[in-house]
Amino acid sequence: MRVLSKSRFKLGLECPNKLFYTGNKEYANVKNEDTFLEALAQGGFQVEELARMHFPGGILIDEDTWEYEKAWNLTQNLLTQENIIIYEAAFLFEGLYIKTDILVKKGDVIELIEVKSKSFLPDDDYLFIGKRGGMVGGWKPYLFDVAFQKNVMQLCYPNWKINSFIMMADKSKTASIDGLNQSFRITKKGNNRTGIINKIDKIEEIGNSVLGRKNVTQIIDEIESNKYRYHANLTFQESIELFKDLYVNNTYANWPTSYSSCKKCEFKLTYKSDTNLKSGFKECFFKQHKWEENEFNQPNIFDIYDFRKGNKLFQEGIIFKKDLTEDNIDLKIEVEKLTTSNRQWLQIEKEINSDSAIYVDKEGLKCEFEKWVYPLHFIDFETSMSALPFNKGLKPYEQVAFQFSHHIYYENGKIEHANEYINNTIGEFPNYKFIRELRNALSSDKGTIFRYSHHENTILNAIYIQLLASNEDDKEDLMNFIKTISHSKRDSVIKWTGERDMVDLWDIEKRYYYNPLTKGSNSLKDVLPASINSSPFLLNKYSQPIGQINLTSKNFTDDHVWLKQEKEKILNPYKLLPPVFENWTEEEIENTLSEIDGIADGGTAMTTYSKMQYTDMTQIEIDELSAALLKYCELDTLAMVMVYEHFKELVYA
Repeated sequence: MRVLSKSRFKLGLECPNKLFYTGNKEYANVKNEDTFLEALAQGGFQVEELARMHFPGGILIDEDTWEYEKAWNLTQNLLTQENIIIYEAAFLFEGLYIKTDILVKKGDVIELIEVKSKSFLPDDDYLFIGKRGGMVGGWKPYLFDVAFQKNVMQLCYPNWKINSFIMMADKSKTASIDGLNQSFRITKKGNNRTGIINKIDKIEEIGNSVLGRKNVTQIIDEIESNKYRYHANLTFQESIELFKDLYVNNTYANWPTSYSSCKKCEFKLTYKSDTNLKSGFKECFFKQHKWEENEFNQPNIFDIYDFRKGNKLFQEGIIFKKDLTEDNIDLKIEVEKLTTSNRQWLQIEKEINSDSAIYVDKEGLKCEFEKWVYPLHFIDFETSMSALPFNKGLKPYEQVAFQFSHHIYYENGKIEHANEYINNTIGEFPNYKFIRELRNALSSDKGTIFRYSHHENTILNAIYIQLLASNEDDKEDLMNFIKTISHSKRDSVIKWTGERDMVDLWDIEKRYYYNPLTKGSNSLKDVLPASINSSPFLLNKYSQPIGQINLTSKNFTDDHVWLKQEKEKILNPYKLLPPVFENWTEEEIENTLSEIDGIADGGTAMTTYSKMQYTDMTQIEIDELSAALLKYCELDTLAMVMVYEHFKELVYA
């Protein structure tokens, strides 16, 4: 039985063509590879459990996802009661199916409560509808989702008066107890689909809840009356009927391609995808634009770095890079750095000319090098944000810094993995220990400190604010240390720029360097493999064991080799990180709760830490995950060192 659910309705809003590809195992789906989505889902389960405690005594409809009629029949039986609260109430009507997060029935007056692991400030009058009267883009799919739920409920019960709410984390509230996050534990013993066990019986046990809700009844009514539309050529009712017909009948919509939708399409092949899978993206362009293999092999505009003119050019029929001109991208050149449009034009020219040569501003890089003081320090943070705070006095989604790695590069070329820190203690707020350890690591000299992108500076600003409100005995010393190695955010009331303000290697790379192998990306995960595949120095050095190249490591043995070659291409070191449970039996791995095979990106690192915090796993599993996190974070700072060495090679070779 195929039905249009609320998740499929939202997918149809993104692009009706996706309804043909979704759930079809023949097609690749990038979202299945997105580790950040997994982390958000885990946090969402906990928010959902806390939200239910605001409405005690509810009955859970916990049938399997595909048991539409069974769940609907159970719901109908419960709804014969005059007053009732139902969690995940199901509604089925002529091919339409929804499950509500929380439903409160008082006679014919209904509260439809959608729970989201997002956040809001209660005094934000423009949260959903902007100052100019338009719906805020980030909230649009969620609001239309609620409208779809209300529509299906109303079809089932036309006489109901339905009021709609969105419940989420209130960032003006603080936790009243330590360990709020620990109150909802994920375990294999859980008796529901999320595997979560509540450690509290009623909401009073946690004091003030950090959740709140916003009444969106009027906005939902205005969606139904078509004051707000998702697609200009479809009314709300027309979209429901169209999406239902497409999905239930497994029909391809032939919805016109567009730059913004196709650029973000998840039904495309990536390096992680199974090569036997099909590409929905490719099929759309084959069907609608009659592209043959030749067109698919031509460089197109979808991967151009930060390309904000893409929509306009796509509408004009300009899709291939070979058809672009300098005027198309409004090329601006500055002597002292690469502008965004200059990087774009480099990417375009080099790709259409099959030019793999690196662009490097040697003089610009050399000027930067001359500012830096040895020894050089390279740091990387791993952090998490939890909707439910770990500790009393913290707000939802406050930054938690649980790990750092630190490499030192000496003037004589010696490289030392000097320090690392990780917190894996359940329920402990690590930020103040973290900053003390970081101070100890960086205070022995005045050498230049490097980060990659804004993240580390953002985290230090967040910890500064947390310290300001804390009762830590050494808070003034810690705050002063933070001010020496960072700069204040633009909106900060307290302004500072540290004497050792961290140098952003990401910004250096963007200003002075472009490598065609990055395909326009500035991510360290793309810049590193591009660098090592372009550098004879790096290949020669890091193809040798650690113990032979004046390099120390805290997590790898002296015989470990960072670079390995396969079919004339150097393998990405992140892909060579060992699996988490490398020496475990299959039976032991099956009994793990983390379900994490390896850690090679920030999303998985965040998910791993979160699972260590609120999953009832054994200490031995925690130890294995911690060891994998340490290896991953060490590679992040070593990767920065490698990129620095590559730049040095280019400048002084």
